[in-house]
Amino acid sequence: MTIDSKKPATLAMTGLALLLGAAMLLNGIAMLTAPLAWYGRVPGVIQTGPFNQHFIRDIGLIYAMTGIGFALGAAMPRNRLLLWSAATLFLTGHALFHFWEVAVGICSTDALPRDFAGVTLPALIGLSLSGWAAMPRRNAA
Repeated sequence: MTIDSKKPATLAMTGLALLLGAAMLLNGIAMLTAPLAWYGRVPGVIQTGPFNQHFIRDIGLIYAMTGIGFALGAAMPRNRLLLWSAATLFLTGHALFHFWEVAVGICSTDALPRDFAGVTLPALIGLSLSGWAAMPRRNAA
């Protein structure tokens, strides 16, 4: 444990990363182990197209790896910026893709508030965590 890791901000950001990582990992596991149940339970998913088990499991693997990246970054301060930034790349790309679908008329604007908690908010949290980790002396052990 580093001296910096005992600071309240570090504890808060590490806790937030662990929470986000757990949510992403659990979502990924659900997608991998029960894709049809996941497809039927997540609001808005059925409006995006027909059930495709292979596709859902592919994305589930990405979610699981994203969750692991946030958890590992919380545990490994020297690698935090890299791990959190890599995980955030997927989340941000995913969120931007949802905005693009609305912008070009594939989805209605109703999709944005519906998807906020599961798509946009995780990306914003990841960007915040990565930005915080990029600040000087955040990665020193």
